[in-house]
Amino acid sequence: MYAFRTRRQRMLAGTGAALAGIALLAGCSSDDGDSDGGTDEGGESTAAPGDNGGSGETVVIGFSGPAADHGWLGAINSAALAQADMYDDVDLRVAEGTNDAALQISQVEQFVNEGVDAIVLLPTDGAALTEAAINAMNAGIPVINVDREFSSTEAARVTILGDNYGMGVSAGTYICEQLEGQSDAVVAEIAGIDSLPLTQDRTAGFNDALAECGLSVSARVAADFTIAGGQEVTAQLLSANPEIDAIWNHDDDQGIGVLAAIDEAGRDEFFMVGGAGSLNAMNAIAAGDSVLEATVIYPSTQAADGIALARLVAQGGNMGDLASPGVPHRIVLDAPVVTADNVDDYMDIGFES
Repeated sequence: MYAFRTRRQRMLAGTGAALAGIALLAGCSSDDGDSDGGTDEGGESTAAPGDNGGSGETVVIGFSGPAADHGWLGAINSAALAQADMYDDVDLRVAEGTNDAALQISQVEQFVNEGVDAIVLLPTDGAALTEAAINAMNAGIPVINVDREFSSTEAARVTILGDNYGMGVSAGTYICEQLEGQSDAVVAEIAGIDSLPLTQDRTAGFNDALAECGLSVSARVAADFTIAGGQEVTAQLLSANPEIDAIWNHDDDQGIGVLAAIDEAGRDEFFMVGGAGSLNAMNAIAAGDSVLEATVIYPSTQAADGIALARLVAQGGNMGDLASPGVPHRIVLDAPVVTADNVDDYMDIGFES
């Protein structure tokens, strides 16, 4: 539906006749058969613009995300900046992080006015930012939607998401494996914010996975993705449940408070699975000196992936290692379980809480 053009294409749109003449002259002046993706004078292969491995036409990418008031969000922002720095053909313009939907809408409008080549947007509220994203798309600027979905598929050229439902499935499957044969096991759940769809999806996946092995959640509390909230609700959970076999905590940031409450209560009869993949959690898993036995990854690299995809879309490139051309419209990232056996493989993407 949308025809996206590179910066060069937009600049040259009004000079078609002149360009045709130039192209004709160029065609007459050389018969060596060189083309994009061919060889240079030394015989070495050169990457065509838009390929994953080489530089292409410089593209301007606008990036806007929420305020970094949470360890995971801070990692989202820093990973996006680091990814942009990897490319010598990306000019990244970063808007100030905000939790104000109205301000973020104005940031998107500013990017459109500036004529950027692509926008990477992690909306503070997907529904509230949908219209602004559609307007950008209508202006010929591809939008890469990260983590929090818009309410219309027309609002994004690419949507890249973590797998919230899959997180719940991964956590539930791991707990089932560890409690195999214990049909009367007490499983507890410490969620994030119940009003958020992401929390609802994580819980749904968890319940479905537990049901596969005949288990269910015996006790559940919800915090607010903060250390203080995690500590408060966990203290209540432990007080109300003298025996627990396993706990799934949705979020490693609030998990700091969860572990503090567990230490204060002197409880260690259960094991715990975390969520998101913080460096704190991974270090604890590697050390093996707490009840935290595993965590489920919710990638803090989503916006970094968004930068990479925005570059490819703006340059008309292809996603590497896929047989099909172009860039997919929707990508859902994996939600693997990190344990002491594989924690070293994930340390480099762990984020500071």
